[in-house]
Amino acid sequence: MRTRVKFCGCTNWRDAEAAIDAGADAIGMIFAASPRHIAWPDFEEIASRIPPFVGAVGVFVDPKRTEVEAARDVLPSMIVQLHGNESGTFASEIGGLVIKALPVMPVDSTQRLAHRCADFTSALILFDTARENRNVAASAFAWDSIAPIARARPVVVAGGLTPENVGACVRGVHPFGVDARSGIEDEKGRKDSTKMSSFVRAVRSADEA
Repeated sequence: MRTRVKFCGCTNWRDAEAAIDAGADAIGMIFAASPRHIAWPDFEEIASRIPPFVGAVGVFVDPKRTEVEAARDVLPSMIVQLHGNESGTFASEIGGLVIKALPVMPVDSTQRLAHRCADFTSALILFDTARENRNVAASAFAWDSIAPIARARPVVVAGGLTPENVGACVRGVHPFGVDARSGIEDEKGRKDSTKMSSFVRAVRSADEA
């Protein structure tokens, strides 16, 4: 199975276009408070220019339904990623394809993580490194804790992924998808087209291994 690649934190069409040119399957736009928060005019430009076979993901933290609906009015096909304390009921009620992010702590066992996933029967689970500040770059967590879950249901892995380590993640977990943000940026926090291309190549090489 081909691992899907999502590049998150695109703040303008230049970022999105670079991600698409590198081979990303989806681009992420952050609507929550963040240094990478997307301004509404930039979101509208991406919505008007994104190709039909590239996924657009809107990232929200504990949003009101009206916030999600306003974004979907502009881009009806938008996938919603929930990155806060949203319930399984909320994830089901907003409809469409939903990604639910779950933080992974060092003490988390596979059993504990699987139990948390059970509340989100209709959502695609994204496992991310737990951290107090979501805007701080994360280090990778222990992927072996989620590998058994990935065999039972599709999952996405995020948190500290880079062109250098994503291949090991793909080979060890066999996730549905991988998600990178800071790992494909330069030292000034800007999307780096060279790192994006290297990331995609590493994923495709791992898929073929």
